[in-house]
Amino acid sequence: MDTSRAFFLFLVCFGFGFQTSKAADDRFSEELFIKPLPSGHIYFHFQFTTRWDVDIRSKDEFNQYRLFPKSLGDIVSTYDVQELHLSLTQGIWRHDKWGYPIHDAPPGAELWVWFLPSVSSVKQSWSELVNALSGLFCASLNFMDAKSTVNPNWSFRPHGLQGEGFAKDVKLLRYSALPREVVCTENLTPWKKLLPCDSKVGLASLFNAMKLYDTAYHSLSVHLRPICQDESCSKPSIELTQSLAVVFDSTLKNNGYQNWSLRKLFGRSLRNQCPLADLSNIYVDMTCTQSTDYRCQLMPQPDQILNFTQKDEQFSYGQYSVGKHTKDGNFLSIGIQYNQQPKYGPIKPPPVYAHRYITGYGLENGGITCYLYNKLPQKVKVIYLESLPWFMRVYFNTVKIVSNGVVIKPVAINYVQGKDRVQPYTLEVIVELPPNSVSSLSFEFDRAFLKWTEYPPDANHGFYINSAVLSVSLPVATNYTTPGQASSVLIDSFVEETGQKQFIVRIHTESLLLSLPTPDFSMPYNVICLACTVMAIAFGSIHNLTTRRLVARDPDLKTGIIHKIKTYLLKLHPKRGLKRE
Repeated sequence: MDTSRAFFLFLVCFGFGFQTSKAADDRFSEELFIKPLPSGHIYFHFQFTTRWDVDIRSKDEFNQYRLFPKSLGDIVSTYDVQELHLSLTQGIWRHDKWGYPIHDAPPGAELWVWFLPSVSSVKQSWSELVNALSGLFCASLNFMDAKSTVNPNWSFRPHGLQGEGFAKDVKLLRYSALPREVVCTENLTPWKKLLPCDSKVGLASLFNAMKLYDTAYHSLSVHLRPICQDESCSKPSIELTQSLAVVFDSTLKNNGYQNWSLRKLFGRSLRNQCPLADLSNIYVDMTCTQSTDYRCQLMPQPDQILNFTQKDEQFSYGQYSVGKHTKDGNFLSIGIQYNQQPKYGPIKPPPVYAHRYITGYGLENGGITCYLYNKLPQKVKVIYLESLPWFMRVYFNTVKIVSNGVVIKPVAINYVQGKDRVQPYTLEVIVELPPNSVSSLSFEFDRAFLKWTEYPPDANHGFYINSAVLSVSLPVATNYTTPGQASSVLIDSFVEETGQKQFIVRIHTESLLLSLPTPDFSMPYNVICLACTVMAIAFGSIHNLTTRRLVARDPDLKTGIIHKIKTYLLKLHPKRGLKRE
């Protein structure tokens, strides 16, 4: 009996020791970045980062889970995923007024994936992957089939490791978007369940659905990539970044003032940090405290002020440690109070941005024009990507780039012809924008006819077209808040310039609404009603003629009013009439 008990204790201790050793292989951090925007809006970016020291190429290592979500880990290992980038967005980010976000995303759903070279079939893995993600995040990602999926050459390069055993060939890349996708609490609930602490404690406890969806912009995203485990990069790790970006308009409820606090915007304060987090910080942009036009006061005072410079651009952020401010049961509600009402005027635009719209008239011919703005005093090379549905038959020979009346020859073009009901059109252009210029990229297309079963329920509303993707490497850090590819957490990017000469930015344009020739879906109803009416009239007349008996009329029959009255009275008293006779 003692021997069996000792053996049982040995197994328990061994298992606990093994679990403890595995527990040290993953780390979790939660961060919140707050930036008051020049337009009076407030930008909040929640970022939750989980690092797991396993090799994504080895399926055998996906067996012991602690902080990393098992549901997502099983999907990654099953379908040979190397990188995964998913976003679910409601609203549009206004680059000309708000600058660049940390993670840019188009309206609706966007997904791009790099598969490992060991994948047996990219087409099959992609089809099964989107169905699995559709069920995991309660979204319509299963509609990302071959008719809406492309594989660009230059726009989406891997963000993680690219060494031996990792994908480099664009044949292993798939990209798709659903601009019609609507984001709601059904997507937020499964997304926050992937967090180690859910939304019960930590920064995620601020997630009040009624407040989050009453905003000008809302975006959920999931980014997974392989990274180096240490500086020597001898072993790989997996980095999972979950981010939530919201933009509040605080001036609407404050009579033009931009005063705000966490409790006022989210309806609650912070009580504690996630106990599983190694890092729980909040960073607030302190630009308004140094303004010459108006001053603001940050409350409470930050624990530390981070001052750094990148490419002659100076940044100042206040840092708060959530655990330090809530360790004694206190509440943390950061806010800013302005000493006077800010004056909103012209906003300095970012270095590069775009504006896109549909041209043409009628329901047969059309076109798309995109204005590319370069506010820098030097040339900038950009990559422009269009992924268009098969019913927009693009004329490749009409692609034209004009700047100040001068036609610009593109550096390179990648064009993939679409096929009806099989694959979409792909247009990828590398162009060099002149300094301080506004260039227009335009092309023409024809609208195809659809089968009546291919129209959505609200066909007269139109068809949403994917946003164009613009990738650019900026020489300056103006309006730049995106962490570098080597950074896992936000605080790693809030440091002095370390020789970074280029700042990579990927932005999305507006999604478009296209009208197609639409049949009259009420016609069957009208035909049925008309046919039934005609049949009823015809049947009634014919039935009346065929069943009525025609008899001759007696000419001696009295039909006067007095005779009718007598006849009626006799019917009432037939016996009295007989006696008189």
